[in-house]
Amino acid sequence: IMDPYVPPEGDARLTSLSKDGVKQQMQKLRQTAASQLAYVPLCLGKAGIWGEKQEFGGEPRGDRGCFLCSFNKQKLHSLVTERCYPDMVRGNRYRTIRWRFLESLEPPRVVHVRCDSVMNRGNLYGQVTVRMHSRQILAIYDRFGRLMYGGEEIPKDVLEYVVFERYLVNPYGTWRMHGKIVPEWAPPKDPIVKTVLIPGPALDPSQEHE
Repeated sequence: IMDPYVPPEGDARLTSLSKDGVKQQMQKLRQTAASQLAYVPLCLGKAGIWGEKQEFGGEPRGDRGCFLCSFNKQKLHSLVTERCYPDMVRGNRYRTIRWRFLESLEPPRVVHVRCDSVMNRGNLYGQVTVRMHSRQILAIYDRFGRLMYGGEEIPKDVLEYVVFERYLVNPYGTWRMHGKIVPEWAPPKDPIVKTVLIPGPALDPSQEHE
């Protein structure tokens, strides 16, 4: 992630009327000024950030959750970058994931835009950080069907800073999820309950087990 976005501390908790809230708004203005400089190369690269911004928080994002639950590799590769794919599927091979998007608590908002070249000046990549505040349901089961994390009846408010990337040289390229930014002040996630194999009865070698 080029020049990672630094989320303001207390985001989604502070009001604009409080002292810390006003300070947060001033910091937001400074970060926005730097992002404005990157809008021009993005538009020249036919990225169409303003015309395609609905893709950041719309159906493609929900599809990522559905395709991850079903482990559809082909669809996932079309929606996430090569850097993001291993992070999404690592450790989930023998697990069952139940995920559901309920509602957006706030409209998705572009908070950070960067454009840079790789190897040479003409090889341009664009990255956009989108702030998403939504309500979701997530439950993870082990291979024996025992609940390891979350619950299908427990909705949670989730604040995410998702980075999308696009190869600007390709006129048919699409925005793909590239990673997430986790702020240092974010509360720790609930631990995953580690399940173990229940030992069977101790048998005498001369006995047969029914």
